[in-house]
Amino acid sequence: MTEADGTRAETLRQLMDAGRNHRAMTVMFHSAIAAKQGLNATEEKTLDHLQRRGPLTAKDLAELTGLAPASVTGLLDRLEGKGFVHRVKHPTDKRRVLVELNQKKIAELSVFFEDWARDVVEACEEFSTAELDTVIRFLSVMSERQRAAATRLTG
Repeated sequence: MTEADGTRAETLRQLMDAGRNHRAMTVMFHSAIAAKQGLNATEEKTLDHLQRRGPLTAKDLAELTGLAPASVTGLLDRLEGKGFVHRVKHPTDKRRVLVELNQKKIAELSVFFEDWARDVVEACEEFSTAELDTVIRFLSVMSERQRAAATRLTG
């Protein structure tokens, strides 16, 4: 193994360690926010998908989350029972159902993210725009890989 190979191997090890720590802290953060509203982490992240993408079908949510369709049905039943979402007929295809957010209830969650958003902006000041572009590209690739892995596990 060359010195360059050893350096890359060590960098990859450090990246795996940092990624593992980041994932753990992300789960803990979202679990804490979810608990404040009587949700679990999966429910909270499903609400995030709906907030970012707008109304979605259960099939859309299954694809985005990697959850099995039956699991998504139970998830939506729980979220509807807690008042976070409601189901409505699709505007152009009455056979389909869309899941929409209860915006008033979602607004109650936004307060928990305000401090974190400020922390992120502050932390980004340490990086150049080019470095942030690399981070964006890396996170995008890894998110797609993780979504695919979740689908394999639940499929």
